[in-house]
Amino acid sequence: MKIAVLGGTGLIGSQVVTILRAAGHDAVPLSPSTGVDLLTGQGLTDALAGAEVVVNLTNSPTFDEASPAFFQTTMDNLLAAAAQAGVGHAVVLSIVGVDQVPALDYYRAKVLQEDLLKTGPVPYSIVRATQFFEFVEAILSWTADDTTVRLPRTPVQPMAAADVAQAVADVAVGAPLQGIRDVAGPDVFPLDELGRITLAARGDTRTVTTDDSAGMFAAVPGDVLTAPTDAVIAPTSYREWLGRQS
Repeated sequence: MKIAVLGGTGLIGSQVVTILRAAGHDAVPLSPSTGVDLLTGQGLTDALAGAEVVVNLTNSPTFDEASPAFFQTTMDNLLAAAAQAGVGHAVVLSIVGVDQVPALDYYRAKVLQEDLLKTGPVPYSIVRATQFFEFVEAILSWTADDTTVRLPRTPVQPMAAADVAQAVADVAVGAPLQGIRDVAGPDVFPLDELGRITLAARGDTRTVTTDDSAGMFAAVPGDVLTAPTDAVIAPTSYREWLGRQS
């Protein structure tokens, strides 16, 4: 199949393209660097010509109140171009539990993206993933200083970006789900404990202080960020992944 991958040069997209090509598909990475801008629509119609599937892995440049406008515009452009090109399957990557955290601007924006896809003219699939291992250090940096990292006890079930990419690729080559597939890592951690594991593996001597008001994930209630019972569980553990980084 010809599969157009928007955001195809990014962390997940580049791996999705590699997986699809290895399986014999004509996976085409699309991004501003290849002349396709989903926000303006530049180059989109031509890029989707002949594509049977389009995968949207683009992301808002901010996590704040500006993010809904980004997803509204990009999804409007994508769905119009995909319908015009006769694309038979549109896939979007979203977040496990995204519809249960209305206090976060970015999560509300991702729900908007999902809703636009669900009500649009193209058969669809949504892949909801948990937080990526690769973003853990960025999460720590939000509430860190020279000696301390403050983190809430929010349960998380992170997964490797490579496993996210595999899940997206698997869905892209299948029939449209007309629904959601949740994917998650194999282990649940309180976020503060995940911070301690990460700092220890890095030889970082800062102290993790439990603070249930610290950072973006303090707004997340209960076990929203962990896998629902029907989720696909990815194979790579966090400690295994950390060991590969050293």
